[in-house]
Amino acid sequence: MKHLTLGRFGKETKREEQTLPTMKVEEEDGRKEAELVRLSQGGDREAFNLLVARYERQVYNLALRMLADSEAAADATQDCFISAFAGIRGFHGGNLRAWLLRIATNACYDQLRSLKRRPIASLDDLLLDPEHPTDFEDPAESPEDYTLRQELGRTIQAGLLTLPAEQRAVLILSDVQGFSYEEIAEITKSSLGTVKSRLSRSRKHLRDYLLGRRELLPKKYRL
Repeated sequence: MKHLTLGRFGKETKREEQTLPTMKVEEEDGRKEAELVRLSQGGDREAFNLLVARYERQVYNLALRMLADSEAAADATQDCFISAFAGIRGFHGGNLRAWLLRIATNACYDQLRSLKRRPIASLDDLLLDPEHPTDFEDPAESPEDYTLRQELGRTIQAGLLTLPAEQRAVLILSDVQGFSYEEIAEITKSSLGTVKSRLSRSRKHLRDYLLGRRELLPKKYRL
């Protein structure tokens, strides 16, 4: 994914993928993040751009699955980080990722309201755009498995787009991005009970959607 920098939106530079850190490195990274936040709160754009580099892919992937449109997702991502930089002095510690994803979720809601309709599924943006890889890419998969994944992904994403925005956000955060109930409650500023209820309803809706469209599923996934 291309890397956005705060002062130069639209002039993107590629960055290297980082390897998974060890526990010791994670602890050091946490201390470094706190320092980057402190510097950002003092107006240091370079420090904030390092935070952007760390979290932009998660923000963009959330927006892309919420909106199913690469341009709208890029706009929501940009709006998220502009708002975050403007409001970072109000961040008083805690989970920075959850704080950013809450801003990103609200940016997606704003995009949906501005469109005044549910997003039209631009599913190739989700599955085929080489500049914006999904969370599920496997370079070792066979061409047949790749095709099956594309077909299944299109059908699932079409089902996601039939959900109300609040349920869609909870389902994506849980079942796509792997957040816990507690983290989702923090991100969406909802109670734990509300998160569980929305997740239960969204899963049932998506299951019913897929069961009603067996013919659209790849043969190996038909029930």
